[in-house]
Amino acid sequence: MTYAEVVKRSFSPLIAIVVTFGFAASSCSSESSSIDVVSQETSVENTDSTEAPSTESPDTSSVGSNTTYSTSDFATPTISWDSCGSGLECGYIEVPINYDDVNSDTTALYIVKHEATDDNARIGSLLVNPGGPGFGGSYLAEAADNIYSPAILSSFDIIGWDPRGTGNSIPAIDCTDDYDRFFASGDMTPDTDQERAAIVASSEEFTQTCFDNNGNLLPYVGTNNVARDMDMIRRALGEDKISYFGFSYGSELGATWTTMFPETVRAAVLDGASDPNADDLVGTLQQNKGFEESIATFLASCSANASCAFNNDGNAEGAFDDLMEQLDENPISTSSGRPDLTRGMALTAVAQAMYSDSYWSFLEDALALAQSGDGTDLLSLYDEYFQRQADGTYGNELEAFLNILCADSPDRMTVEEADELVPQYQANAPRFSPGTTGDYTCVFWPQALDPRINITGKGAGPIVVIGTTGDAATPLASTRNMVKALEQGRLIVVTADQHTGYGVNSCVIDAVDNYLIDLQAPDGELDC
Repeated sequence: MTYAEVVKRSFSPLIAIVVTFGFAASSCSSESSSIDVVSQETSVENTDSTEAPSTESPDTSSVGSNTTYSTSDFATPTISWDSCGSGLECGYIEVPINYDDVNSDTTALYIVKHEATDDNARIGSLLVNPGGPGFGGSYLAEAADNIYSPAILSSFDIIGWDPRGTGNSIPAIDCTDDYDRFFASGDMTPDTDQERAAIVASSEEFTQTCFDNNGNLLPYVGTNNVARDMDMIRRALGEDKISYFGFSYGSELGATWTTMFPETVRAAVLDGASDPNADDLVGTLQQNKGFEESIATFLASCSANASCAFNNDGNAEGAFDDLMEQLDENPISTSSGRPDLTRGMALTAVAQAMYSDSYWSFLEDALALAQSGDGTDLLSLYDEYFQRQADGTYGNELEAFLNILCADSPDRMTVEEADELVPQYQANAPRFSPGTTGDYTCVFWPQALDPRINITGKGAGPIVVIGTTGDAATPLASTRNMVKALEQGRLIVVTADQHTGYGVNSCVIDAVDNYLIDLQAPDGELDC
């Protein structure tokens, strides 16, 4: 797996899914992600929806009261390593589900170690996380040879793990196998009260299903607890201080960890960072704007290039807008047995292609094919966003993503309050967010027990943050806000039209190597 493939695989769920279905995910920079009192009043009349989740209400009396983050009340866990490949060891580590309860049940985190290639040069362990939130991170260790520089591989054991509820960790969040039903059937611009009611009902049913299947774990899948898990992993590895390299939402996780456990931080690199302290609305607007600008860049490039398959006599912008309007009125056919392509599905496909300009030539062809009435190639990009496999199955990344967002967010709105924000979404990103329904992702979720803390990085020392000039998912302006939030944030700006910057050129690789290995952080902003 090459670094470019890692970028394509790892970070897709970060996008705001307002373009996809009636209920929508906010930016992970809330953010990002991310408990009971589930039923909310709705503003849709004649809503024939399912009952709100009937999980037993957790005790919320201590919400926000956990001001100490030490994991010392729990015994140091052990990891029983088994060989699982050349230079690789795998195992499980048991951590408490609820760190406020010394008698808590446990969850087993899957963990993979890529051993340092030079015992004499070995410094220690490097924890790594790919983002989402919702992706397991074990594969970053499995594919370490194709991701990190030889100097990093020589100096560190690369430690990748599947955060609680994700990947091969036990239990993993599992809400539904019927993605098309929940994510492909909605109309992002419903015309009738009945259509709007169906969208609300779908959102409520999805939340109900998630709690029915995962209710004991969901209240505790938020970022704060994943940071606590990181401290337990550090303790199990026997290291007083440890280093970290996070991509995308992994930057938010890393920033949370450095804020909660600053005395344990040897070094931390945050690549593709979002604004950590933006609220749900601001974070979503920032991210949607990033995708809007990237789409504009793509279309302008296509208009200027006569060989672009979607050139349309130099007016790719107009052709794109017309196509989206047509899909809104009349979805087009795709593969046999799959739903027709809607405008929301098409925009999700386009957003998937905005993660890297290496997708753009395929997107040109896919849009041209859609103009002729065939949505097959756009469906392919849409399916890649949702991590659909060749056999029609899905991982649990999206389900984990949505629930982590809600576990992280302190805010809950009614359907009516969510709908009132629609004009802001439309004005901010008219191409990317033309929907007329609000973001219902967390409307039916209980109040969060442990919303993500504010980020400061106080006492953690210099922290290197990487941003790219053409990042749609975590725009550079948002990345700068991460740097400002950290007590000693140091920014590396990489010129590239893609999400995350490590691996783009020798400048950023060398700067990261110098920092992680020799603890030499850039003095000021570094342009690569």
